[in-house]
Amino acid sequence: MTSKDREATGFQEQAAYDESIDLRTDFVMVYGLNETTAERIARWREAGYRVHLMTGISWGTYQDYLDGRWDGSGHWDDAQTTADGKPILHGESTDIPYMVPTFGFTEYLVQKLRPIIELGVEGIHLEEPEFWARAGYSESFKREWQAYFKEPWQPPHSTPEAHFRSGQLKQHLLSRSLDRVTSVLRDEALANGREVRFYVPTHSLLNYTQWQIISPESRLRTLPSIDGAIAQVWTGTSRTPNVYNGVVAERTVETAYLEYGIAQDLTRGTDRRMWFLHDPIEDHPDRTWEDYLANYQRTLVASLLHPGVSRYEVAPWPHRIFNRPYLREGSAERELIPPDTATSYLIAMNSLRDLDQPDVRWAHDGPRIGIALSDTAMFQRWSPGGESGHHDGLQDALALEGREQLHFSDFYGLALPPLHEGQCVTPVQLESVIDSPDALDDLDVVVLSYEFQKPLAPSIHYALAGWVNRGGSLLYVGNDADPYHEIRSWWTGRYATCADHLAEALGADRAVDDIQQIGQGRVRFLAQRPADFTADHGPLIAALRELAGPTWQPTNWLSVQRGPYLIGAVLAGTHVVEGTYLDLLDPALGIVRRRELEAGAVTWLRDLTYDNEPLLASAGRITNWNAANTITFTCEAPRGVQVTTALRLPTAPKTVNVDSRYDPDLHILWLTHPGEPSGTKIHIT
Repeated sequence: MTSKDREATGFQEQAAYDESIDLRTDFVMVYGLNETTAERIARWREAGYRVHLMTGISWGTYQDYLDGRWDGSGHWDDAQTTADGKPILHGESTDIPYMVPTFGFTEYLVQKLRPIIELGVEGIHLEEPEFWARAGYSESFKREWQAYFKEPWQPPHSTPEAHFRSGQLKQHLLSRSLDRVTSVLRDEALANGREVRFYVPTHSLLNYTQWQIISPESRLRTLPSIDGAIAQVWTGTSRTPNVYNGVVAERTVETAYLEYGIAQDLTRGTDRRMWFLHDPIEDHPDRTWEDYLANYQRTLVASLLHPGVSRYEVAPWPHRIFNRPYLREGSAERELIPPDTATSYLIAMNSLRDLDQPDVRWAHDGPRIGIALSDTAMFQRWSPGGESGHHDGLQDALALEGREQLHFSDFYGLALPPLHEGQCVTPVQLESVIDSPDALDDLDVVVLSYEFQKPLAPSIHYALAGWVNRGGSLLYVGNDADPYHEIRSWWTGRYATCADHLAEALGADRAVDDIQQIGQGRVRFLAQRPADFTADHGPLIAALRELAGPTWQPTNWLSVQRGPYLIGAVLAGTHVVEGTYLDLLDPALGIVRRRELEAGAVTWLRDLTYDNEPLLASAGRITNWNAANTITFTCEAPRGVQVTTALRLPTAPKTVNVDSRYDPDLHILWLTHPGEPSGTKIHIT
């Protein structure tokens, strides 16, 4: 029963309005620019939505620009190109390349988007600013190199330095384009008496680094016309395999938890908005309904373990969820969404509007550990003598050749061991310490390595030194083996590596193999490769436990309570939950009194003893609530789904105008009825 003004939930859709995909969220992001855009915007607004527009800023149906219909000149030289001269195409398309964001292409985007302002949309989402690490060979990129570095272009994969500088330029071009598009359009909108907000839906820094893609990431915090972001984390990104204890495996919960964690830093400490994305299907079309549901719930719960965010994109492309057939376990036949699965998805989507809860309690009060991750990690995804492969979520990552590069073991070697001990682990954007003096204030220990990333400026070290002096504990991991230490940058010529400048800023000695007291804080240098801890994490855990102190208590249960909602994941072994709960992952909204959860299991429960609220959960949106001797309300849901609603009533109802069941011991009434976007009117006496 929440207002739409907060825009707590939304979805993106390129299809025309249809009652089967009317999810009844607060807002909709109408996708794409074509001759139907105005009509689609008008129809979704008529259905009661706040309307935004979304389009790709690095790729899209921009053939009129490419083939010369736009300005009389062809622009295929603006396509991102690999070393063999081939353009990099989006998905399985044949004529939609990823674009080099030149001045010409940026001006084209401004002119394409200008008419959208007149359609009265409240927000414009410029999604996925992306530049592939394996690109950088087009003529337009060579010209941009000459202009930016004032020296001749170098093949990006010829040396570590060329690859790093290529990444810097790619990020600059993407940021420049975003800044230009949003600043010009915002100014023009204001001049015409309109106010339009601009957002950037983007994968996490962790995923972009893992998949070898360059994106603005931390730059989004400082571009003045950006109002926020959507963290595009979903099964397709989070089931990318990594290594822990020497075992290569998909770890959807852990990876999603870390992805959502780093994404928060795009807006943390600002007044900008952040939505977390969930995707009930993902981009891979050949998985089963059972697989989709299980992994959706894993990413869903992983996102809820971050109480700092309470806005959500509940789905991209509802048409492919509710109107496309997929496989079932044990069958070669494709079928439309199973009724229970549809109900389960909608219960979650509607419950998400209630996650802005001020009462937050963690199951364990252990140390808060930050794993530093820099934009520059995206610039180092190539090893000398090797090839730069890629993964875009459509391939089977477990079957890829050369997948060791895809694992990104330097990061996961630092992050997975403390996470699997049940500690509160959060990746932290290293660049945020420059413009946010409180960026590390919520952390007790920060783990930092320069073996897979580099500091963009010496000011990062002075900020770290200030945090340590005020009482923080820093663990630096690295043995100086990374060839990227030799690139030209601010530390070269004066320091052997950037880690030596860090030690100087701290007033510490890198040669000391022990904890050093720095002001009120402490620092420890561990001379090992981070990737080594994917096989044997003993030395890392020992160092972390020594810095963290007695608050470190290992557990297999990662859990938080947000108001009445208990959210948890079992990392290993088993865990027993006891109490009186409503199961929000159960399409029947069943009761849980005692449940033993196995390794890898997730749960989202509503504590029935927490409060006396009458409305507990529903697969529909509840409006027009009125409760006296008679309870009346309207329940809105997509047509074709089965809606389950759970209410708390002190006594059994005399009459109910839909199918119902009452539990006299728990005082719970369950209602079921078909979905109706315009609403089913419920009467209970």
